[in-house]
Amino acid sequence: MKWVLHVDLDQFIAAVEIARHPELRGKPVVVGGNGDPGERAVVATASYEAREFGVQSGMPLRIAAKRCPDAVFLPSDPDAYLEVSARVMAAVRELPVVVEVLGWDEAFVAADTTDPEALAVSIKEAVARETGLSCAVGIGDNKLRAKLATGFGKPGGIFRLTQENWWEVMAARPTDALWGIGGKTAKKLAELGIHTVFELAGADPEELAARFGPKTGPWLRLLGGGISDAEVSATPWVARSRSRETTFQRDLADPAEMAAEVSVLAKRVAQDVLDEGRPAARVAVKVRFVPFMTHTHSITLPEPTSDAAAIDRAAQEVLGMFTLTRAVRLLGVRAEFPREES
Repeated sequence: MKWVLHVDLDQFIAAVEIARHPELRGKPVVVGGNGDPGERAVVATASYEAREFGVQSGMPLRIAAKRCPDAVFLPSDPDAYLEVSARVMAAVRELPVVVEVLGWDEAFVAADTTDPEALAVSIKEAVARETGLSCAVGIGDNKLRAKLATGFGKPGGIFRLTQENWWEVMAARPTDALWGIGGKTAKKLAELGIHTVFELAGADPEELAARFGPKTGPWLRLLGGGISDAEVSATPWVARSRSRETTFQRDLADPAEMAAEVSVLAKRVAQDVLDEGRPAARVAVKVRFVPFMTHTHSITLPEPTSDAAAIDRAAQEVLGMFTLTRAVRLLGVRAEFPREES
């Protein structure tokens, strides 16, 4: 029988750092920014020990320090994480499986086997042997169920979620327990009287279509029934964009200074685009206003380009879409590649 497995590395970034610093094992570790909780930056990841204190990804480092004063703070090192990730995926590919990489720390795996649990054990052993890292493996009859199963297996375990036990496991859970449904969508569903996975699966498709659109509405109902794609593609993962951002240690209030900073970021992004060897099709600018309100605008370029001046002009045009009457603590520029090439 064909199975879909989802492999998710446990506390990946923190685990890589702990592997580099074994003396930190068992201690609360927080990774983010330059590793200085006194500076403005957010948590990239936290070890399970730090999470017990309420430290979460995306949280300002200063808040993390308040919640867990004894935490060890380390700077983020993306190149190291990319290298370890590549070793993990290479180890999994040594098995008789098809691997679809989703990012640094997770991948879907497809295999024709009579014993998916044994395969999951082999995957865990291969990852541990190559990198020393732990992973959870979710087993499913499609991608949705495999992805959700991993959550029940974490940390370091194996869990099977299929049509056979879908309702037993998922029926009473809130709608945002489903992969693809966030807090905002869950709130809108609640306004329709839909609170659980079971209620979503039995919802009126016309009512869902009226509220969420003719495509999204029916898709949400399918999620409630645990129905999704089961096709795993070995096509190499290709980045859809390249981005750069800066969190300022002092708030920016002068629009001219903001424009200058966006120009610096745009030029760095343009170099990334050039190095990627693919032209940018869209340019987006992210602005985080004081205290922590984040907004993003973007435009489509007249034609795909790798030209730094064109990307800079586009970024300045997008910046002009914002009302810059409040102080700014973060600016970011993102170049998106044409979808047909990603």
